[in-house]
Amino acid sequence: MITIALKPFYYKGIECISIHGPNTAYFKTTIKKLTGIFWCHKERIWFIKCTREAFEHFKKQATLYFYLNTDELRKYLEQRSIVNTDITEPIKKVTAISLVKFPLSKDNILAYESMRNKLIVKGYSPNTIKNYLYEFQLLLRLLKERSVNELDKNHVQSYLLWLLKEQGCSETKVHTTVNAIKFYFEQVMERGKEFYDLPRPKKPFKLPAILAEEEVMDLIKNIKNIKHRTMIMTGYSAGLRVSEIVGLKLKNIDSKRMMIHIQGAKGKKDRMVPLSRILLETLRKYFLLYKPKEYLFEGQFGGAYSTRSVQEVMHLAKQKVTDKQGSVHMLRHSYATHLMEAGTDIRIIQALLGHNSIRTTMLYTHVSRVAIGKIESPLDKLNW
Repeated sequence: MITIALKPFYYKGIECISIHGPNTAYFKTTIKKLTGIFWCHKERIWFIKCTREAFEHFKKQATLYFYLNTDELRKYLEQRSIVNTDITEPIKKVTAISLVKFPLSKDNILAYESMRNKLIVKGYSPNTIKNYLYEFQLLLRLLKERSVNELDKNHVQSYLLWLLKEQGCSETKVHTTVNAIKFYFEQVMERGKEFYDLPRPKKPFKLPAILAEEEVMDLIKNIKNIKHRTMIMTGYSAGLRVSEIVGLKLKNIDSKRMMIHIQGAKGKKDRMVPLSRILLETLRKYFLLYKPKEYLFEGQFGGAYSTRSVQEVMHLAKQKVTDKQGSVHMLRHSYATHLMEAGTDIRIIQALLGHNSIRTTMLYTHVSRVAIGKIESPLDKLNW
């Protein structure tokens, strides 16, 4: 029997397994007999989905005709399991490529796992854990066989400078990288005195993009799907982060007290926000059509709706209304600004948004028409 090789393959945003065999009539005619395989016209290659079920189905058929070489596939899956413990969660193409081209060494695998375990034990949020581990593994991949534990402060500073000057990374990204590296060396390796004063690039002060109230109305009216429309209405009506929208459960909607209970938000804080009367009416119509069981907005196969899908809904709806740059978080910024313009006390806005510091909420004074919109320009005072 001839040997065919199975390798990792990324096709249309989905992890797959490509099938490589000799350019012979036997291989071509035999492979076409198998079920559950697909043909990629662009790459001119056969492939199957990267799931255990698809692999076992293919293996059961293929081993009747071929020997299977799974060395590259096994190596990829081992690397994948290190950076993504949930095999059902999709990963980006750039990550899939880096797993193949820049695998982690054994020492750096241990470093990565120690970092992840420490973050979990210290109770960091899932989003912070994800961001820290992502930036940390980028450094580990560049090191190849060299252990991260051999690095000193000068090495780290050179890496940060490379990110800024050679890779053109933003100041925000480099800040996250500094936090991740500091956490590893200070918290995991306990080398705090050496890394406590790593330099940080100055962050630019950027004002958030704000939708006018009329633009919010047009945005919502242009969304025909009631589920999508209700998600966007929920985000704006309560000033929610996208993670808070998809994390809402049916039990969090208190129609008796007209409140929404936000649980386990950023910083593991709960908060209560008012439930809009108009939103409640829309939620009732939506519920009758979709009948969610646990989460307020559920995916096609149950469970919480994905944040990526909510962002796509927002992106498509915004295209019809404005060319302002922004994501679902724009709704939260607009909510806070509109409350401020309506005369709501800034301390109340701080509580509704779940901000730790009033300084964070003060950002909206820079975009509020109440604060700056009534100031008359000197040009208008000239005697024309």
